Amino acid sequence: MPEAEAALLARLNALAGCRPQEKQQINMRQFNLISFGLFALMYITTSAQTQSINTKNKYTIPFYVTSYNNIVIKAVLNNSDTVNLMLHTASSDVTITEDAVIKLKTVNFNGTADSVKSWGGNNNSSDFSRNNSLQIANKTWDSVTIWKDKNSGQETDGKFGLNLFKNKVLELDFDKNLLTVETKMPDTIKDYSKLQLISKNDELFIRADCQTEKGNYINQFLIHSGYSGDVLLDSKFVNDNNIGKQINITGEKKLQDAYGNVIVTKKGILTVFRIGTLQLTKVPVGFFEGAIGAQKISVIGGDILKRFNWIIDAKRKYIYFKPNNLFKTSFSNS
Repeated sequence: MPEAEAALLARLNALAGCRPQEKQQINMRQFNLISFGLFALMYITTSAQTQSINTKNKYTIPFYVTSYNNIVIKAVLNNSDTVNLMLHTASSDVTITEDAVIKLKTVNFNGTADSVKSWGGNNNSSDFSRNNSLQIANKTWDSVTIWKDKNSGQETDGKFGLNLFKNKVLELDFDKNLLTVETKMPDTIKDYSKLQLISKNDELFIRADCQTEKGNYINQFLIHSGYSGDVLLDSKFVNDNNIGKQINITGEKKLQDAYGNVIVTKKGILTVFRIGTLQLTKVPVGFFEGAIGAQKISVIGGDILKRFNWIIDAKRKYIYFKPNNLFKTSFSNS
């Protein structure tokens, strides 16, 4: 037991042993001093526990989820400019929107790259800025290149990807609104279900099951927190399985990627969407209108992701998940 704590407890025990007439002689100043000592001890203990979380091997980053299902994290650029960045699980760069760039004082865009790929096209042009510092919570990255985009998630100034946490275990907890970054798997892993990850060009996919009234269809889905919706199906999967004829079509929606390319999707309701042994029912689903192959990947977006707590291993080979408090909430796009 620490000396300060032992001394404080000894003082309290001594006071507890006083005779009734002696207790009456204890003045308010003594009482206040003891109360303050207890408070200080509790504060020091709590602070030590909090600081122990933020170590070289483990640190936490608070976030909040917008009504558009975007994961937002506060960051500081070059020790000066404060921005709200979206955690984008399908991106590997730090980007800032054109509107946000106007407000920045320390970021100078001095280069341009052509033929930049985006969701809706491959022939985009983007300015970039080298050698910036990025601070998130108590962690700082140096020599960061920042790219200029037209769009980001609502209520955000830009985005960043998982490459900042290379070779680290990531735990995304939507109950506590905390991203935990650490070097080893947490003890709580035993409470989670497990799926194999499929990694392609730093993008992470899982297999999931789409169930209509006529059959079950397994497909690969990109984990895409930058997409605020639920399930988005690639055009080959839709055409090969005639999905458009098996679900109830409820309308259409226009999407824009980071460079302003407009993409039209059809909207419908999927009877069941199953990840591992866990299933969601009557899930909103979209698919791209147009030629076969126009949309090459299927996606699970923020409205699905927020319903689970996730753990991704350091080598990006497996992902672990379990339902959280949001699991049974209404779908945003239903």
